[in-house]
Amino acid sequence: MGEARSKKRKRDGESSGKPKKRVVLDAPSATATISSIVRPKYCPPVIATTPGFEFPSKLSFHSYQPRDELRSKTKHNKLAGDKELLLHTTAHRSLDYTAREEEPRGSKPLMNHFVGIYDAKTGTLEVMEAKKMVVRGQVRAKQAPSSSRHESEARQSMMERKADLGQTFGTKKAKKAIRDNVLNAITPQKKAGDSSPTKIDNASRAMLDSVGAITSKMATREELQAAVDDAKPVPRANLEAEDIQDVYDPAAIIGADILNLVPVREWQERARHKEGIQIQSRFVAARVNAIATNDDAVTRLRVLRYFSFVLLFYLGTKPGRQKGTRQLPAREKLRELLAPAPEAVIENIRRKFSDAGTMRKFHIDLLMTHCCTFACIVDNFEVDTQNLRDDLRLDQRMINQYFHEIGGRVKLVSNKADGRTTNVARLALPLDFPKQRQIAPRRK
Repeated sequence: MGEARSKKRKRDGESSGKPKKRVVLDAPSATATISSIVRPKYCPPVIATTPGFEFPSKLSFHSYQPRDELRSKTKHNKLAGDKELLLHTTAHRSLDYTAREEEPRGSKPLMNHFVGIYDAKTGTLEVMEAKKMVVRGQVRAKQAPSSSRHESEARQSMMERKADLGQTFGTKKAKKAIRDNVLNAITPQKKAGDSSPTKIDNASRAMLDSVGAITSKMATREELQAAVDDAKPVPRANLEAEDIQDVYDPAAIIGADILNLVPVREWQERARHKEGIQIQSRFVAARVNAIATNDDAVTRLRVLRYFSFVLLFYLGTKPGRQKGTRQLPAREKLRELLAPAPEAVIENIRRKFSDAGTMRKFHIDLLMTHCCTFACIVDNFEVDTQNLRDDLRLDQRMINQYFHEIGGRVKLVSNKADGRTTNVARLALPLDFPKQRQIAPRRK
């Protein structure tokens, strides 16, 4: 253990005990002597930088310099390093490159740049004055000649000038109208002095094609109406049915498995033995004996019992903390309220008409329209709305609206025998659903 601890790891840069072997190279001396400073007379060398882009390695430039001034005996010609120089090339397939001398930013003094040619044999250095230049690139397709700009300015019509004045001095409403017109207008270009419109350019044609492709996939008014109907809190109707009995099939809106689990034997036996059936619903109490004794009305009896469970479920809720919501009781309390309903029937009602123990406006409307549909099935699609209105604790206007949502019509019917007037809801083909309201466009 002592020997292992005595061996220490050497730090980086720490010299080792063994001397390193050195290789002798035939290298020039570290110092160089400047033999001459050359000032070019015609074309100086260029030190170029390309900020912001990658420059191709093989490009030939054309050099441009201002013309020499008139020669005189008193003035000497400027050297190439003193003249302004510009390099330009169009050899690239899509870009034009231009090299210019740029003045230094701020108050930095001017600097002279030199290029040195070193002779390794003699150790002498020949220095030549150079120019520092910056190369910029520009896309050739975006370059517009000055003549075309003047022509486009000359083509500006009186309406465009009026629009410019409106954008500058107009009110907010006028500015918004001008912006909408500009965004929605695709004007074909015109030639100078020609009043007839010419063909639109490729960009406008592509935009029109894309607009046409998008509008062709837009939903029609019938499809929008169907989407609105699907989102409504109403039972799903079979609009292709030829008989009114097939529009709202109990097996479809309740579920065939759930409908078969609804217990009805107790009611059938009590009705046959003429025993009273205790129920909180006036609608159910007025109809249960007649339907329970009819052997051909088992499906209607199951719908009536399911309706009684749904009504007890709704009456067992309490107003929630948020406005327009109702809170469900605990699961054990709900089982006591809906006894003797099977657990599957209770879960079906709870999941269909509530969410996380809360009934919102959507669930309440869904329950009301389902109850109206159940009442139509039980009463052979002609319902006296008084008992149903009392059970659901609604006014006549609301119960009429719920029947209208499922396609029914509510009318006043006078009974000549007792002189009473009742509201009767009928469900008949063709169904009368509320139409989608169309908002008129705002006047500008």
